[in-house]
Amino acid sequence: MAKKLKALAEGSSDSQLAATIRSSAQQIWLAGLGAFGKTREEGAKVFEALVKEGRVLEGRTRKLAEAKMGAVSSRWGKTANEAAVRATATWDKLEQVFEARVARALNRLGVPTSREIQALAKRVEELTASVQKLTGEKPRRTGRKGEAKSKPEA
Repeated sequence: MAKKLKALAEGSSDSQLAATIRSSAQQIWLAGLGAFGKTREEGAKVFEALVKEGRVLEGRTRKLAEAKMGAVSSRWGKTANEAAVRATATWDKLEQVFEARVARALNRLGVPTSREIQALAKRVEELTASVQKLTGEKPRRTGRKGEAKSKPEA
């Protein structure tokens, strides 16, 4: 188009040049209108195709994101469980240390342990049984272990 206009400009009259320019401008205008029309017709199809492709891409991305989130949450769950196990172990150790310290403090104060009291009660029962056997007394009924029931007063 540019060569045609250049050739006309060199060897022809002004009216012929103006007609050629008008004709070229008309063709450019018509090409623009044709492109606009084609875009309107094809634009809807292209738009729908892009939406369809976007849905497919969104589905793939969503699946990938869910897989990654599943892996991350699984890892966090394992980490949380491990932390809970460690915390429980720490509390158990702390409880044992506390119990040991309390037992030592009570021992220093001369307070007997429950095992020592049970052993002593058992020994008292054995000795009571031996004394009753030697003296020929009948064994007395007891309420709680090791306590003699008092006789009702008349």
